Amino acid sequence: MSSGCRSRPRATCDASSPDAAVSARRWLGLGLLAFALACGRTGTYEVHGVVREVDTAAKVATIEHEDIPGLMSAMTMGFDVPDPAVLAKLVPGERVVFDLEVTDKSFRIVAVRDADVAAPRAGASRSASGASVARPGDLAPDFSLTDQSGARASSAALRGHWAVVDFIYTRCTGPCPILTSLQVELQKKLAPPLRDQVRFVSITLDPEFDTPKVLEEYARGRGADLSSWSFLTGPPDDVADVVKRFGVGTLRAADGQIDHVVATFLIDPQGRIERRWLGLENGAEERRAEIAALAGAPAAGS
Repeated sequence: MSSGCRSRPRATCDASSPDAAVSARRWLGLGLLAFALACGRTGTYEVHGVVREVDTAAKVATIEHEDIPGLMSAMTMGFDVPDPAVLAKLVPGERVVFDLEVTDKSFRIVAVRDADVAAPRAGASRSASGASVARPGDLAPDFSLTDQSGARASSAALRGHWAVVDFIYTRCTGPCPILTSLQVELQKKLAPPLRDQVRFVSITLDPEFDTPKVLEEYARGRGADLSSWSFLTGPPDDVADVVKRFGVGTLRAADGQIDHVVATFLIDPQGRIERRWLGLENGAEERRAEIAALAGAPAAGS
């Protein structure tokens, strides 16, 4: 989530919240909207909907929105709202009209035009299952899968290194290519001493299609350095078990596309989750700085 835009407008791909199930739904929305970037649909859109939830700490509003002409169909999803003054205008249960700004690296509510009390419209929601996304402090789930070269790759081999783990699939028309590009940028930004300590892992959500060869083509096409980055697949049941234990909610649509929670985990050398980044708002530089601080590495990137 190749990255070419499909003709249908509906989005089909997907810190810590006290309620992980709610958090999964919110951050799924960030991934769903990102499909527009892969399709080149940047700009500002007028959006109509009903506010469902507001998380002031995360600066995210969950809104059941109507069709957004030229962007996507109606659904319930989470939106970044970085301006506290704008966020304060979003009240659960109220109908709202807002401006959605979509750029090549972000998508956020930048203005609220109107709001009036209205009953939520039923039947617009479509999101991945509200799974409990693994949290910092948890032991990272073990896995043994197959990498892009056809070799076995296990979590045990990551011990002694920091590991950046995410979940993508190659036919994703939404956030997956954007997430991979973010990680490529992060990989390049790591200063040489730190780069030697960090491994990247991307686990497919579509193992039936994503063979090792397909994953290798995807990785090389996006500039991933495979000397320290593994793209993993395996038997569907084995992959599904790993995805479930990480708590990454997914929902396969009738056309084969997969809505999913956009989650990246930073795992320490002892195998414990140190950080999780949900959605795409945490950029490569922010992630690099966090990893460098945790690893006690020099602050400067390459």
